[in-house]
Parts: sequence; C-alpha cells; structure tokens
Amino acid sequence: MQLRSLNKGRFSQYWQDNNQLFETIIEQCIVDKKIVDEKTILFRQGCKVDKLIVVYNGTISIRYQANNGRCFHLGTIDCDEHIFGEMEFFTDYLCQFDIIAEDVLTIAIVSIDKLYLSLLEHPKLALFFASAIAFDYQETLDILLKRTLYSICFNIAFDIYQHHLNVHPVNNFQKSYLEAERFGTTDRVYRRAVNELINLDIVHKVAGKLVIKDIDKLKAFIECQEKLAK
Repeated sequence: MQLRSLNKGRFSQYWQDNNQLFETIIEQCIVDKKIVDEKTILFRQGCKVDKLIVVYNGTISIRYQANNGRCFHLGTIDCDEHIFGEMEFFTDYLCQFDIIAEDVLTIAIVSIDKLYLSLLEHPKLALFFASAIAFDYQETLDILLKRTLYSICFNIAFDIYQHHLNVHPVNNFQKSYLEAERFGTTDRVYRRAVNELINLDIVHKVAGKLVIKDIDKLKAFIECQEKLAK
C-alpha cells in the first residue's frame, strides 16, 4: 500500500483531507532509515514479520515459492512511498511472500509496537489501512484468478494489453524465465505461448522485448478467449 492519498474509492476524499495526519503518525513510528543493496530480501516468505518497511522510491519484486520448488512472481513494483508488511501486521501471520529489492533502496523501518499503540490512540487510521489493503487485495486476486482460469496465451496477451493501457499494477521482467514465473509456468511453456502469439501476428519482438504488432488482433484475441472460457 502507498502512504500517498488514494484518488479512488469510497473514502478517497476523506483520505486526501486527512493524509497529512496519517503520514505524520507513520513518521513518528519510524525507528531507523537505511540504504539496502540490490537483491536484499526485505521480507522472507515463512518468517515472522516484526516490522513494517517503507520504500520511498525504487523497484521491488514479489515472489512466492511452493514446497514443490515452483515459483510464482507477481512482478515488479516501482515504489512511491510504499509500505510493506501491513497485512501481516494485522493478521500476525508469517510473511506470505519474499519481497526483494531490485535496486539500491532507501528504506525506513516502522516499529510494529509503536504503530499498534498509534492505531489504538487514533482508531480512524485503520480506515486508511483498510482502504489501501482492499485495493491491493482485489488487484492481486484479479491477477491470480486470471492466471488460474485462463490459458497462458491469454494471460500474456492480456498482460501486454494492460501495460498498453497503462493500468497494470505491476511491471514485467526482462529475463524470460522470470516472466515464466510471473505467469506461474515454466520457461519452455512460456516461450511456446509467446511463439503462438507471434505466429498469430499479434505481437513481435523488438530488441528482445514483446511489442504489440496489431492492436486490433490483440483485442480480438482477448475477447475470443474470454468468450471461450465462459
């Protein structure tokens, strides 16, 4: 979730009117600021969350690894005062994902004890967390449902179209095997699906990057796949 005010949702105006209070209280809960190197694991899957972390700017990635060794990447996020660990703060569950620094980052450590006391003193602050967590939850669930219920080809095509519209909450990777993990599959299956889209003249590669070749064919392919899934 972001510390910046949301400009959407039922409580967006309330958030914007009181955002300074929220930022001030979070700042009072910060106990340390430091620089971390690229590939530093900010949170490790399966570990106890004993702090929250604010990433002021830079890129992080989110990864889940199953016991069978398979990995699922949510992708990368370009941070702008993003805070991580908030869900585990409320649930007291173990960390669900690896959160990895993809750049050298400046981060702030938020004390969970201070935040706990601040929420008791200012319970309306929970509204900020509830609104932001709800957006994150629905966006993440939408990604996971599409990955589960639609074909790899559809998901790649839909992902490309979302980036074209500039509405995708996460970014892609440059390396093929990481992109495969973002779609919950193997590198071989991912490459085969990409080649299918290329053969359909929907996309092509420019400097190793998938680029839309025919936007109308892309939209028609997505619409057709959605109808077939019904």
